[in-house]
Formats: sequence, structure tokens, C-alpha cells
Amino acid sequence: MGAERIILGSRGSDLALAQTRLVEQSLRRGWPELEVRIEIIRTSGDEGTKPAVIVDRNAGRKGLFTREIEKELIVRRIDLAVHSAKDLPSQSEEELQIAGVLPRAKTEDVLITKNGVGLTSLGTGATIATGSIRRQRQLAWQRPDLQIVGLRGNVPTRLRKLRENESWSGIILARAGLERLGIEIAEQALRPPTGQAEWLPYKAEILSQDDFVPAGGQGIIALQVRRDDRRAQRLVAAVDDRVTHLCLRAEREFLRLLHGDCDSPVGVRARIEDAELTLCAQVFATDKSAPHVGTAAGPREDPERVAVKLVEQLYGR
Repeated sequence: MGAERIILGSRGSDLALAQTRLVEQSLRRGWPELEVRIEIIRTSGDEGTKPAVIVDRNAGRKGLFTREIEKELIVRRIDLAVHSAKDLPSQSEEELQIAGVLPRAKTEDVLITKNGVGLTSLGTGATIATGSIRRQRQLAWQRPDLQIVGLRGNVPTRLRKLRENESWSGIILARAGLERLGIEIAEQALRPPTGQAEWLPYKAEILSQDDFVPAGGQGIIALQVRRDDRRAQRLVAAVDDRVTHLCLRAEREFLRLLHGDCDSPVGVRARIEDAELTLCAQVFATDKSAPHVGTAAGPREDPERVAVKLVEQLYGR
């Protein structure tokens, strides 16, 4: 009998492949004899493709980076789909499940500017680019005087666009994505990956998670398999990070509960201390008012119940 093998499905961006290699390394540590193959799949959200129809109303562009990979999983061309958890719609495909997650990376957003100033020091009318509806609303709430424009592309492309657009003062990116690409945030600047001598000529400000509550699942790599694939579930179970998985369950359940009547940008973040899980959320209404904010806590082993408590607190139901 030959060695056991598994096929991982991933987007082809630098960040997606870096994350998929982390999954490969984790699987090989758990199963040293395992043969791992990576299959690159182009998605609707990749640069140069026409955006598909949004599948999750309160998620903005969610589904654009995952739908085609999920299709390949359902038809059994791959065994395991590797996703950035924040890109997954809150309602999963019936045939699929998140069987495991890797340990969570840093969850903050980072403001990167060319002129060496932070958020509070940006000049009136300065232009900031971000592709996230959540970040756009958070920016507009914190600094209503700013000009906010859209932004697409992978991390290197977004940094290039910042350099090339003379009218832009800055962009916002996820800290996890930068660091997984080897870009270090050091002394409020960006240190390039090992082997690149020059520092990137930008200032980097880590934004407060109280004001910029991250997206549900931000910083988490999700491992998705078919519900009927016991073999893949067994392999993934060996690398699943329990604490991160409980946090993700709480965040996804909160988003799922809002799905039916919420068209608004949402930030939600769970954390665990000892036996307690705390979930905080920031939900923006359709107008430009301040967000609804709330926090709920409960037993870590019942994350979905904590999500229900938070929805009840915010909406009285």
C-alpha cells in the first residue's frame, strides 16, 4: 500500500500560497508519511476577473474568493480547501464543513501611509483606499472628512497601487496578511521580507481594535472538507487549534444570526481566557451614524450560545 496523500485547493496569490504552505507544514508534522499536493484554483475575486454576484449580504464581497474552491471540493477534485476564514460566507455549503483551523495570527488592521503620519494626523480630505466595506465605514466614522476609495488586488499589488497613485495618502491592510508574507511591522515602518535590502518607504500604524473591530475570522486559516470525508477529517483533526476554532465558531454564528436582516458592515472578535469566551461586535447601520457595539461572555465550550447572547443584547431578541 502506498503512502497516504491529500490534495489541497488554494488560490494562487502569494498570500494564499503562503497560507497553504503553512497548512502543508502542519499536516506533515502531524502525519510525517503524508503526501501533500497543492492545486491552484482561480476565483472570482482574483485580480483580472469579473466580480461575481455577492452571496452574503452582510459580508460585502465574501464568497468571491472561496466559491470556486468549494466547487472543486464538492466534486472531489481536491480533498481540502484552504481559506482565509474571513472570506467565507457565514452560511456554509450543506455538503461542507470547517474541520479545523491553524492558530490565529494577529487580528489588527494596519494603516499604511506614504507621508509618515497616522490616522489622527492625516490632512483634511486625504484619500485612503480599502477594499473592505467594514473598513470604509469604520474610517468614515472615525474621520468623516477623509476621501475613501476602493481597492482590489493581492498585498503586493495594493502596495504598488499606493506607490503609483499620487493622490492617495494611504491604504489599510490586515496585519496577518503582511506578516505571513514576511513583511514585518517594525518601529512603525514596514520591513521587507528576508533577502530584500530596502525598507518599504511607508509608515505603518496598527489600528485600535476597539475602533476597528476586525472581520469575523480575520487572521484565521480555515481547513474545509466534505462532511462525508472521514479520512480528511481525521487528518485535519491532528492540526486543529481548539481555542482558535472555538473563537471562529462564535464569530461565524454571530454573522449567521445577522444574515437575515442585516445589510450592514460588521466587525466581530472573540477571545478566550481560561474557561470563558468573550465576544465583542461593532455593527454599522445603513446610514452614517455611529455603530451599535456590544460584548457578551459565556462558557468557551458553547460559543454559539455566546453569539446568541450578543445578538439579544444588541437587538433585544
